[in-house]
Amino acid sequence: MLGALGISEFDERVYRAYLAKPDRTAWEIAEHLGTTPSRIRHAVGRLVELGVLRKERHGQYQPLSPRTALSALLARRRADTEAALTAVWDAVDDLASEYRANRLQGDPTGLVEVITGEAEVTLRVAELTQSMRTHFWVLDRPPYLGPYSNELEETFTMDLLGRGLDIRSVYTPEALELPGRFELITRMAKQGEQARLLPTLPFRLRIMDRHVALLALIGGRYDRIAVVHRSGLLDAILELFDVYWQRAHPIVSTAPETSDQPSTDDLLLLRMLQAGYKDQAIARQLGTSARTVTRRIAAIASRLGLETRFQLGTEAAKRGWI
Repeated sequence: MLGALGISEFDERVYRAYLAKPDRTAWEIAEHLGTTPSRIRHAVGRLVELGVLRKERHGQYQPLSPRTALSALLARRRADTEAALTAVWDAVDDLASEYRANRLQGDPTGLVEVITGEAEVTLRVAELTQSMRTHFWVLDRPPYLGPYSNELEETFTMDLLGRGLDIRSVYTPEALELPGRFELITRMAKQGEQARLLPTLPFRLRIMDRHVALLALIGGRYDRIAVVHRSGLLDAILELFDVYWQRAHPIVSTAPETSDQPSTDDLLLLRMLQAGYKDQAIARQLGTSARTVTRRIAAIASRLGLETRFQLGTEAAKRGWI
């Protein structure tokens, strides 16, 4: 049962014997298990090295709590396995690069795949998405392909964050117009997604592990994409992403919270105001009326003794709210 932790079946029997009666000697356990004291001593040495038994005095050993000892051993094994798998993935990447480089010497058209058709694009995007391990960088703007919901996006993003991926997203205001999406992105930003905003973007782009990039070939449509593999072209795309990333403004402030900070709902409203949303667009996000949005903005400004929205935005930024 404990073989995955490096504990053999016989060593597990010895460990269980100590758990049942810790004060037994090696001779007594040998007699109990029907084996020799020498074999028991070797098993005890391995269990001590693994950290599940502790030597008390000559010939006496105390079993550690299984919850503590085996959990620690499990964590070490998991870390060792993950390190080994990471090394394997690195080797796979190196082999794939070598394979692609050799292929490209004879056929350089393999640098770029052109995928057409909604079904084919959906399948290729899914394949590449599932293989991501380290980075997911996005220039996000419509159009989108296939069904979308805030729930699906949240599940997808939380899965990537849980796997430790570096997620960087640059959004346009029109990308955040879907009801509830602005609030979702601000929440995901607090969970670890690095989210920024720009007024416009030239196209929709996905960069995966810095090894491949996906971009739309025709503006306004996402059923024809180019898949760009490691090459000088991909290097240029990575630099282009960095340019837009540096120009963009964080959606969520990194300043520490203050005692006079507005409510979560008011902060969300201020962030949308900063992003350039009109009252009607904010209302759609919040599921309320434009008149209510206008009143709330006026109420926040009044509490701060301000008269204009420009003053409100300046003061909110000064206080580190947005």
